[in-house]
Amino acid sequence: MADLIYVQENGKLAFGDDTLAAKAKADGFEFGGDIYKVKTFREITKLERNGAFVYESVPGTNVTDFAGSDKEVSFTVSGTDETQVTLGLEPEKDFKLYIDGTNIGRMKTNLGGKLVLSVSLAQGTSATVRVVKQ
Repeated sequence: MADLIYVQENGKLAFGDDTLAAKAKADGFEFGGDIYKVKTFREITKLERNGAFVYESVPGTNVTDFAGSDKEVSFTVSGTDETQVTLGLEPEKDFKLYIDGTNIGRMKTNLGGKLVLSVSLAQGTSATVRVVKQ
């Protein structure tokens, strides 16, 4: 089994394993001065930073090149099906969504700061997602 969360050679975060039949988790992973926790298996992948919600996908996914700042969150996601991704961002703000370089449009986070998007994935495919604060 691969590591559930790790830092890639490019310095970005990678996490998740959509091939697991049973839930697995890694807690207390330190990166960039923050503490991360990941829970993952084929039905769901969830990431928390310092106890706060960051990322969730249904079904589970593999995420690479995950990077975030006050202005932008970007990552590459791979999985096996139509996937719903929820991101924890700033409440009630406008964001521009790009999937594989295509401008999908503007979206607004809810009161809790969550932004929900769909990504069409198939076995062996991935999508690059960028969410940019407006």
